[in-house]
Amino acid sequence: MTLVAEVSTEPRWARLVPILTTARRKQWPERIAWGGVPPLVRGVAKTVWRLEVEFGDGFPDPPFVVAGNHHSFLDPFLIGGIFGQKIRFLALQDLFGNHRWLDFALEAFDVIPIRRGVTPLGAMRGALDHLDRGGVLGLFPEGTRHPVFDAQRARHGAAWLATRAGVPLVPVALSGTQRVLGVDNRLHIGRICIVVGPAMHGNGDGRPAIHDLTHRWGRWVADSLDAP
Repeated sequence: MTLVAEVSTEPRWARLVPILTTARRKQWPERIAWGGVPPLVRGVAKTVWRLEVEFGDGFPDPPFVVAGNHHSFLDPFLIGGIFGQKIRFLALQDLFGNHRWLDFALEAFDVIPIRRGVTPLGAMRGALDHLDRGGVLGLFPEGTRHPVFDAQRARHGAAWLATRAGVPLVPVALSGTQRVLGVDNRLHIGRICIVVGPAMHGNGDGRPAIHDLTHRWGRWVADSLDAP
């Protein structure tokens, strides 16, 4: 029996169309998310919640890691809004699969999922790769939302990533978001204040340096929230 190889007469460019179409389909939600949502959130926050933002000295160029306290689902959108650039946040895998619109938003904002209760090796590799390509990462060291900040809850992921990648850690203190959209998930009128601190750097590259950076971050956030 003679085997005859099937030769496609379809031009090569035609075979690339599905690939290019899929790539565009993945890109347009991200472009809309980062091109439209941050300015919208920033405008609404200034109008409705009297948003005040204060930037400290020594703000770095990318790549860097943003680490803030976490009161509300508004926090990542507000941080993205005031920074005016794409920030890839790390979020618990639990957020995915609850609602299709939430899944769409998480995908549009290119969130890196972290599984609860396991060492997130894949997420850490993805985060380091993003920093290596000159990107900006966002984390909430407390892990989840809390009505009151407590530095003792802070985990070391943000400091580990900044130290491992050799990039600055930019601390952010948010106040008021726990009142306008707190753990009760209800919107209220209030005032939001965000303070962006000076860049912090690890003193070395071992575990003591990571713990020290986490401690300095927590102390700075606590002092900023206590400031009049």
